[in-house]
Amino acid sequence: MTAQTVFPPPQPGPGGPGPSPATSAGRPGLGDRPAGPSLSPSRAADFKTCPLLFRFRTIDKLPEQPSADQVRGTLVHAVLERLFDLPAADRTPQAAAALVAPEWDRLVAHDPRLVSLFATEPAPRPSAAPGPLSTSGQPTSSPSGPLPTSGPLSSGTAASGTPSSAPAGEPAAVSSPLGDPAAAVAPAAGAVSAGDAAVVASQGAATAVPPLVRDPAAVAAEVDATGQLALVDAPPGAAEAARLAAFLSSAGDLLPGYFAVEDPQRLEPAERETLISTMIGDELLIRGYIDRLDISPAGDLRVVDYKTGGAPREAFEGRALFQLKFYALVLWRTRGVVPRVLRLLYLKDAEILDYSPEADELERFERTLVALSQAVERAKSTQDFRPKPSRLCGWCNHQAFCPEFGGTPPPFPQSPTAGL
Repeated sequence: MTAQTVFPPPQPGPGGPGPSPATSAGRPGLGDRPAGPSLSPSRAADFKTCPLLFRFRTIDKLPEQPSADQVRGTLVHAVLERLFDLPAADRTPQAAAALVAPEWDRLVAHDPRLVSLFATEPAPRPSAAPGPLSTSGQPTSSPSGPLPTSGPLSSGTAASGTPSSAPAGEPAAVSSPLGDPAAAVAPAAGAVSAGDAAVVASQGAATAVPPLVRDPAAVAAEVDATGQLALVDAPPGAAEAARLAAFLSSAGDLLPGYFAVEDPQRLEPAERETLISTMIGDELLIRGYIDRLDISPAGDLRVVDYKTGGAPREAFEGRALFQLKFYALVLWRTRGVVPRVLRLLYLKDAEILDYSPEADELERFERTLVALSQAVERAKSTQDFRPKPSRLCGWCNHQAFCPEFGGTPPPFPQSPTAGL
């Protein structure tokens, strides 16, 4: 998930279970930096995906403006968590739909900046100068060749487990009735955020900010989430309200996909939005948040992760399973039980992906995390975080700082934070 504000714990509904340890809208705990090395699923996946992206997010802490698609994922996760606060008989599609507006109001109350996602006019941006891009808008210096100008991409996180986010919902490939989705919202979706531009100016990393090179699926996902298409016939002065209404409607449209694959009236989750952690050896702390944990009467564990994106998800399914294996390892080490099922629920397509890990597989995964942490520490000691071009570059918000796009990383911090 993308929102990092700490919310008060939810209150139980009448007859419902007690409050969850955390909420999907605000996750206290992960912001507390441990003294030694630590890994979360999102940061570990960042380093595997691109060491330079890991540096930008974890060491430089460059600001990232959450997209409407990410915030929609956060909203849907919050609705599904609140749904289980209701008595079992009341967990209906209508009840879930009724939770969308109040959960959105709760998000905005704790972070009023979210309303700016639907502003009629985008915030002022610095003038953009062309970078080393070809006439097609793709980088010409990438050792892996140009980024694809088409081809669907989608993910699993948002909340958590996505390249844009982690957390909070994931980009989904959607079609646009107006033709090329990039043409529909290129000015809004293809500009560097004001926060990134400010960092560039203050650190002297660049004199001009080149436009982002966006994957069409990332642009299309934002079209879908922000309701850009609703602006076609919107009267003057009503565009912002139309975009917000379309956003809330698009969040509600994902809920039937959940009810198509699960019956919440027959479920009583043991834990929701739970922070779990453990130590590997005496040095490495691993931790993360589980969307939902089910425990059968026989003691079997099922880890459930909600994904608001849709198929095809070839580029992200491995990342999502990496995240779930991370959780399975922590549960195994802390509770002595290997989870029976790791479940991905894809709401957009109403699909379930189940995976059953084995103990020897988790042992190998544990060694992988140790090696990954050691690689991170070596990169920190040498200040060597190299870019790793891939299809996922089209989702990255930090192209202005990336050498693959003609950018220059900011100066390496003198004392980078140990905890990751």
